[in-house]
Amino acid sequence: MTHDVAGLVVTYQPTEHTAALLRALRAQVGGLVVIDNGSRNREQLEAVCVELDAHLIALPENTGIAHAQNLGILWARDAGYRYVILFDQDSLPAADMVTRLRQHLRSHPHAAACGPYIREDKPGGDELVYVSRRLGPRRARAEELAASSIDAAFLLASGCLIDIRAALDIGPMNESYFIDHVDLEWCLRAQRRGYHTIVDTNAHLQHSLGEETVMLPGRNQPVHVHSPVRCYYLMRNTIFLIRSDFLSWPWRMGYVIFMAKYSAFNTLLADQRRERTRCLIRGLRDGLLGRGGRYPNQK
Repeated sequence: MTHDVAGLVVTYQPTEHTAALLRALRAQVGGLVVIDNGSRNREQLEAVCVELDAHLIALPENTGIAHAQNLGILWARDAGYRYVILFDQDSLPAADMVTRLRQHLRSHPHAAACGPYIREDKPGGDELVYVSRRLGPRRARAEELAASSIDAAFLLASGCLIDIRAALDIGPMNESYFIDHVDLEWCLRAQRRGYHTIVDTNAHLQHSLGEETVMLPGRNQPVHVHSPVRCYYLMRNTIFLIRSDFLSWPWRMGYVIFMAKYSAFNTLLADQRRERTRCLIRGLRDGLLGRGGRYPNQK
């Protein structure tokens, strides 16, 4: 157990897998805080938190992953922890993951955060480690993953170990994003301030990105399929990123290409195409108008 690390799990309509995550994480950290984003089915979650002596912050409504993470980071700071490790409810760490990440982060004094080698545990799953390329973040190649440490373009939030002192210097997660690209925007801000974001490839995490994956002809990597409302956030927040000053012009072009491909897939090939199209159009409009926060009428 790493006593100076607090575990932070954000939940929303938790499933039976959430309890397994909480138990696995509690054995590795000094303290555990759970931020529940307005779930209707909290009974089992509350019971598990009592069992594990975890601090539960039960929010009355869904305030977004960024706000929940900010609450948890402040709780960890006030409780005296040096580090906080973020988790989504659909992840499962290896038994030694937190210890490895802490050791790796401490050996890199200019790093603000350290993430694990993430493998998706589902059919068509992928390896989710991202490095910088000319047109933006891209998944690391096999020869890059063979190294013990990778200087990452950004870290997925789930499994990300953060030095709280660095987090206070960098600033909070951007709550206007609500969900999607929150981790990317924060890592870009960290790098702007001179910090590194690194991956320890010997620390392993199982994680699920999106609701399902599909393989398209001509692609070597799977396409992650999200719900229609996530189309709104991905479109809107990608525009926020493009309009920020964090991206180089080649990266901006790369994200324009991404939006075109993403829109084509969701309007032509995915299910619920009419709803997806409506969400994409609204995301485009709100992104251009700078309207952040929760999608209107989202539960």
